[in-house]
Amino acid sequence: MKQFEIVQKLWNLCNILRDDGITYHQYVNELTYLLFLKMADEKGLEENLPVGYGWSDLSAQSGQHQFDFYREQLVHLGTHGNDAIRAIFANPTSLLRHAETLSLLVDQINELDWYSARIEGFGDLYEGLLAKNAGEKKSGAGQYFTPRPLIESMIACMKPSISDVIQDPAAGTGGFLVAAQQYIYANNPKQANRRRKLPKFLGMEHVQDVHRLALMNQLLHGISYVNGEIGVQYGDALGPEGARMAKQGASLVLTNPPFGTKRGGGLPSRSDLPYPTSNKQLAFLQHIYLSLVPNGRAAVVLPDNVLFEGNAGLDVRRDLLKKCNLHTILRLPTGIFYAHGVKTNVLFFTRNEHDGEHTERIWIYDLRTNMPQFGKRIQLQREHFADFESKFGPDPAGRGPRVDEGEGKRFRSFSRKEISDRGDNLDITWLRDDGDVDDDASHEPVAIAQEIAADLEAAQNHLKAILELLGVEVTA
Repeated sequence: MKQFEIVQKLWNLCNILRDDGITYHQYVNELTYLLFLKMADEKGLEENLPVGYGWSDLSAQSGQHQFDFYREQLVHLGTHGNDAIRAIFANPTSLLRHAETLSLLVDQINELDWYSARIEGFGDLYEGLLAKNAGEKKSGAGQYFTPRPLIESMIACMKPSISDVIQDPAAGTGGFLVAAQQYIYANNPKQANRRRKLPKFLGMEHVQDVHRLALMNQLLHGISYVNGEIGVQYGDALGPEGARMAKQGASLVLTNPPFGTKRGGGLPSRSDLPYPTSNKQLAFLQHIYLSLVPNGRAAVVLPDNVLFEGNAGLDVRRDLLKKCNLHTILRLPTGIFYAHGVKTNVLFFTRNEHDGEHTERIWIYDLRTNMPQFGKRIQLQREHFADFESKFGPDPAGRGPRVDEGEGKRFRSFSRKEISDRGDNLDITWLRDDGDVDDDASHEPVAIAQEIAADLEAAQNHLKAILELLGVEVTA
């Protein structure tokens, strides 16, 4: 059984939860409790659990006794065991209402093809479930999930190493840290197998249910408890915890921070940001470049307004251009995130080694103009980034010669003077939409209707042929 088939079976369990009154947003969180217990049993991690509170202990129960035991089990796991286990089950809230629902879930989880699951990898299966959840608009989970092809492309450009200190201050479900680990292990197979030296991961997530998902995702990939620390801390990167995190330093930051303003319009509760603002992405951008050690590098997903906004936005951009070498901007296609129409970019920059250095030239790759409208019908794939990665080159710090393709191509460079003449506005476009690619979402329903009509006509013709073979008279 292939990974997507197992993931689909896991997702089908959500139908059972829905029948018990649990919403899309709560599906995966509820399944996380049960799947973690089962996967710990299958992976031989039950030794990390308090004795008598594992999957086998839950499965041995039945009816109301099982239901009561499960509720007690969640509370016990949240207060006993190692730090990672307690964090996963911190402040647990089960929304199951009926003993019959729990019994059905336990039985169906036991019946899954766990032999194939072991071969496919528990971590990848769980991440597949997170991706499935993010793809369901009703779940609202897309805001915590960055498309895997984009993550892999950013990591391929940044080339994380086994000696890096890798930070994600808005970790979500841990996708960047997991993918960075997989890249490092793939390129350092001997060290990965011996586990003699591991990269250090620093992550933070301030939504507790999402933090729970991140911990399980990382634990199943083998990195949730590294170097005596939990890979992803529960806390607010725009609060005091974030200030402490920045002081730890990072040689590589990979992140997709939340967009918008802080709730209530208040300012971040930390005093180390040079330009206080309620704009989350501007606050996160300051946190990121302040966290980087000299020559540290970053790849960050940010919305268009960071490129052109005035006031604090202009101050932050100028500070970034002064303290770092902002060498590359990748303008991303629309439709790849949960909110329709959100326009985003990836900013690639390196912290200067010495004061007085600054950005001298910015390369911009336009992957937005004349690109399809991505979504369920046209899905973003890794190959969409192939040309950009080849143009980006082998140096993660963005140094070395690049070919300026000029007005009619996707890759161009702009000097610091040209940027200054534009008032330090980085929202630069030069390609013209030639209309060859239809990126207007309003046309999509028409295309779908045409496909349905064609399919219906083919089905009618097929049915007519069958009836004629059976000798049934067909009238117009």
